Amino acid sequence: MNFKKSLVIIALSCYGFSVMAQQKTAQVQTVITAEDNFNKLVARKGIKDGFLGVADPEGIVFKPEAININEFYSKIDKQPGTLTWTPNFARISANGDLAFTAGPYVYQNGKTDDDKVYGDYVSIWRTDVDNKLKLLIDLGMQHPETEQQLATDFKDPKPVTSTPSKDPFLGKGIIVNTDKTFNHTLDISAIATYKEFFNTDGRFYFPGFSPIVGVDKTMKFLDNEGVSITAETVNAGRSSSGDLAYSYGRARIKKGNIVSNYSYVRVWQPDANHRWNIILEIFSAIENE
Repeated sequence: MNFKKSLVIIALSCYGFSVMAQQKTAQVQTVITAEDNFNKLVARKGIKDGFLGVADPEGIVFKPEAININEFYSKIDKQPGTLTWTPNFARISANGDLAFTAGPYVYQNGKTDDDKVYGDYVSIWRTDVDNKLKLLIDLGMQHPETEQQLATDFKDPKPVTSTPSKDPFLGKGIIVNTDKTFNHTLDISAIATYKEFFNTDGRFYFPGFSPIVGVDKTMKFLDNEGVSITAETVNAGRSSSGDLAYSYGRARIKKGNIVSNYSYVRVWQPDANHRWNIILEIFSAIENE
């Protein structure tokens, strides 16, 4: 083997290692760590500065309608009380540019247990120009204290086999249309819609109730509660690796003769047949605080 040929082989080998490094699959622990750091920041600096410290420039919270995180917290002097939470459900895209966590939270504005408010939250994160995860969406819903928490479900993504898009949200239109289709079919039959779109072990979060796991239990809940839903898509986004997405919007939910307004957030993943399914959905009542 001559010297020039050796250099070519070495160069190609280095290129191969470079490509493999670029295609390295993200790990879900990345978003767990980001959420843990966020929790510690809130404990150290308070709720206002904690949210401002992790907010994506386009990030939103629901107070009770969707509002930019920076806009909302910059206008208030301080949010009283303490807030703690623990993720028990999380995913991250293969390219690491989109992720979410969900789990129980406790908010306390007082010194006794009677001052505690319990619920579950969903946080959606995306990377900024420095490849750091920033909080894009945060939504919570209240329910009575529960003794038994859901099992932890953290899974690393599968490696990407196709060429990723250079635009992190090039597939936004697909998710918007899928979300609109879901909302349209809700008008016909909520139970049939969830049977078609909801993942087998998807998680359903509805105010006043503990989180529900599984499409069968979700459909049973909707049937038992006599719930009918109409909804309107507001926005959506998708990871550049095409394996994780989100959508959010407004909903009107009728239960008996009572009609109430809600915000919703959905997290989507494609199945083996490349059909987008909901793996998480949360509703939050729109009420004056």
